[in-house]
Amino acid sequence: MPYFPTRKVTIFAKDASVRTPAGDILRTQIEIPNETLGAGPRGYRVQVADFDASTGKLYKTMAEPPNRSNGMPPDPFEDKSDDELLNSPDFHAMSAYAVVMRTLARFEHALGRRVAWAFPGHQIQLAPHAFADANAFYSPDDQALMFGYFPKAGDGRHVFSCLAHDIVAHETTHALLDGLRQRYTDPSSPEQAGFHEGFADIVALLSMFSLGKVVERVLDPAQIGPKMKAKNVGPEALRNSILTGLGKEFGEELSGIRGDVLRRSVNLEPGVDYLHEEEFEEPHRRGEVLVAAIINAFLEVWSHRLQALKHDGEIDRQRTVEEGADVADHLLTICVRALDYCPPTDLQFCDFASALLTADWEMYPKDQKYRFRRHLRQSFQAYGIKPTSDGKGEMGTWDPPDTKMRYDRTHFAEMQRDPNELFRFLWENRKAFKMHDGAYTRVLSVRPCIRVGGDGFALHETAVEYLQLLKIRANELAQLDIRKPPAMPGTQEVTLYGGNALILDQYGQVKYSIGNSIFNAETQSSRLEYLWEHAFFSPGSTKLQRFAAMHRVRATGRFSSGASREANWAVAAAVNGETHNAD
Repeated sequence: MPYFPTRKVTIFAKDASVRTPAGDILRTQIEIPNETLGAGPRGYRVQVADFDASTGKLYKTMAEPPNRSNGMPPDPFEDKSDDELLNSPDFHAMSAYAVVMRTLARFEHALGRRVAWAFPGHQIQLAPHAFADANAFYSPDDQALMFGYFPKAGDGRHVFSCLAHDIVAHETTHALLDGLRQRYTDPSSPEQAGFHEGFADIVALLSMFSLGKVVERVLDPAQIGPKMKAKNVGPEALRNSILTGLGKEFGEELSGIRGDVLRRSVNLEPGVDYLHEEEFEEPHRRGEVLVAAIINAFLEVWSHRLQALKHDGEIDRQRTVEEGADVADHLLTICVRALDYCPPTDLQFCDFASALLTADWEMYPKDQKYRFRRHLRQSFQAYGIKPTSDGKGEMGTWDPPDTKMRYDRTHFAEMQRDPNELFRFLWENRKAFKMHDGAYTRVLSVRPCIRVGGDGFALHETAVEYLQLLKIRANELAQLDIRKPPAMPGTQEVTLYGGNALILDQYGQVKYSIGNSIFNAETQSSRLEYLWEHAFFSPGSTKLQRFAAMHRVRATGRFSSGASREANWAVAAAVNGETHNAD
């Protein structure tokens, strides 16, 4: 028998707080790529290293999981009790590993290629019990995903973030996004930082909706007969279900409120001014605007497709779940694929809006099945996100380049895989790409991929990303018509970023060129003003980029977007265990 492609692994459907009517933890099985796992488990992309930095304890490595090449391997935790799973470090490790691998597989399926981590290595380390704290984060410096734990109030048990499906998927998305767009962790704007948080939430939520059996048990716990109440799947009911909340067990324990969650962005009321309000400069709050726009569009599409199935206040349960999973899977695919259509630096929500609409256009030019583009455009508009491009023939999609380029000095085949050949092509066409001759320029990636065209045939395209970087003094900014922040010393060194994402078609021609030029004076001016006001030029301030610090600030509420530059500077130092005199 040929090698079996997948294996099933038991996980908690949401986290340990979500129960069935009988009081058992709601669990499910997910399918992940099958591989020959070593003890840990340790695989070709993810390796568990279960060390607790708070206690100095190294957990005993999980024995080699069952492996089988000629069929699906058995699931060692399928028949275990809730208490056995909660008290088993082996289950914690296997569950977290499985969610990481499932998330990775969804990215690779959407992009049509393998996805690398941001660091120079093939395997990311996974620490299920990394520290005793209500936190979880991705650490590029440690090449690791780290999950904390903390005691539950009253009963002596612990809350383990590694058992929360949405938290593990969220942190894995940070790591994958960092591999695909490494410059998105650079200090830039509230929206670039907010995108990392919002996009990770979107992936976690849509991943949950694609688990049909979980959705079925949540929407209709009783499950009596083939029908369920239609009101259970109305947009308002869905917005208030546990499916649209992130971190339920964390939220309950930290707030002390039963049924609370860490975030329920979908309930953010439509409004066009959020992106101009100080409260929404904090990355998680900023990200909630993007989450609300996209998840509300998802709920509208799902609800619209269910209208024909409703009869006498009831609806077929199985069809409802299948429609939800189908719509969630489609939207998750185009959200991930949209990353190829995003600029490599200084990302704004309006850029992602155009990227998402373009990705959907590329998959479904007629927009007949889901009509997602109409709902997405309406939802973006409702939250004040205007797509960057007006789009020729399709509002909001990116336009093809309108300048002629030279292809006669480069080799088509080499351009699909060789960064040096790509650089020559860029240099020959640097005026068309609005490149700065004096800036450091580097081709960051050349990624061949296979996409399915509108006619159903496979298209071999190439996704390219290049960066420009220019370091100058503040008193030289005027030469580029860029505004210097008034209080910034003229001797202050600043770094300007530029670069494009290119999509080459199967003939090696530039299909899309999407990016930000160093010569874009308004973008560069706004970025420098924001960074100066928020102390990113202060000593030690680069640690603000760390996800651990960002998450801790979110939990404690100590960061204030309206605070002074000196106050936020002090907060950044305190969060990272530093002391600093603002004077």
